[in-house]
Amino acid sequence: MIRLDCPFCGTRDHAEFAYGGDGSVTYPPLDAPTGAWHDAVFLRDNPKGRVVETWHHLHGCRMWLRVERDTVTHEVFSVRPAHPGLAEALE
Repeated sequence: MIRLDCPFCGTRDHAEFAYGGDGSVTYPPLDAPTGAWHDAVFLRDNPKGRVVETWHHLHGCRMWLRVERDTVTHEVFSVRPAHPGLAEALE
């Protein structure tokens, strides 16, 4: 079981969250060619080890979070708001 320490609600079970995807992906501008969008959405690495992901606290504060965790051990290293302004406000 993965436990995520939501900065707004405290430690919660991962069942309260929805996985949002790879947090390191940079999406192209809206007017970018279809090929650029195809690559950003469908061509992903499947790294083993420490990664950054986005999670949505669906059954809690409803905030989007950036979670740094290990894909092998599921150890969570950090949980921060995905919005940069909120992350700075909590520091």
